[in-house]
Amino acid sequence: MSSISTGNGDRGKTRLWSGEEVSKDDFRVEAYGTVDELQAFMGAALHLMKNPEGRPLFDNIRRLLGKVSGELASARPQALIKEEDIQYVTEAVHRWEKDLSLNGFIITGMTPGGSAVDLCRVIARRAERRIATLSSHVQIRREIPAFINRLSDLFFILSAFEDHLEKKLTFRKTE
Repeated sequence: MSSISTGNGDRGKTRLWSGEEVSKDDFRVEAYGTVDELQAFMGAALHLMKNPEGRPLFDNIRRLLGKVSGELASARPQALIKEEDIQYVTEAVHRWEKDLSLNGFIITGMTPGGSAVDLCRVIARRAERRIATLSSHVQIRREIPAFINRLSDLFFILSAFEDHLEKKLTFRKTE
């Protein structure tokens, strides 16, 4: 029986899925590590969300984020995220935003569920930045940053919807 505790990381190194040993602060590790963090926060957000229709969406997105991590964690990535995955998230954004009257600057995170989903949004934005840094050093398929970008849009809408469900959607007037 093998163990996940090998001690190999004690020297500040880790292995990519494709087998190469890299530093734990490698741009690739930073990128897929941030995606992993996003998946974890999504799990926590699921427990606070009031929107029952958002839960299966979150479950599916967590599965898709596993594919993103798989691509980022390999020096020889396969095309795991597809154009239809980007379209899936884009369509979800359109579906949820039509149920909201978004006019003005919205302050999200006014409820426990809205706040938890908003944390997912900012982690997705950080993942975007980490992926952009990685892509300045190695080639990243365009589907990866596009997927993460759409995902942060979706989290914004879902956060607003959580607030809307509890009648706490807040608009700030812009002057």
